[in-house]
Amino acid sequence: MHILLSLPGTLPVAKAMQLLKGNSSKWMHETFLELRNSSWQEGYAAFSIGVSGVEETTTYIRTQEEHHRTRPFRDEVELFLRRHGLEYDVSMLE
Repeated sequence: MHILLSLPGTLPVAKAMQLLKGNSSKWMHETFLELRNSSWQEGYAAFSIGVSGVEETTTYIRTQEEHHRTRPFRDEVELFLRRHGLEYDVSMLE
């Protein structure tokens, strides 16, 4: 799942993800009883973009299902990390 958020500088990303995952899980479990046993995966990836990247990112998110039909999410994240010269632990992508 890809989400584009604008966070205030006073809200740490980790806290935002805790709130997002917790509140959405509660809502899903209460709204869709058949999903009571479902849960978010552990961890998350978060990247910042500038205002100039909002339109491209929004388009990408709208077409993510199409992207993931041809490229697994893990491959996509790994390519992104390499392209931007970011260090990562392969085991964190599993």
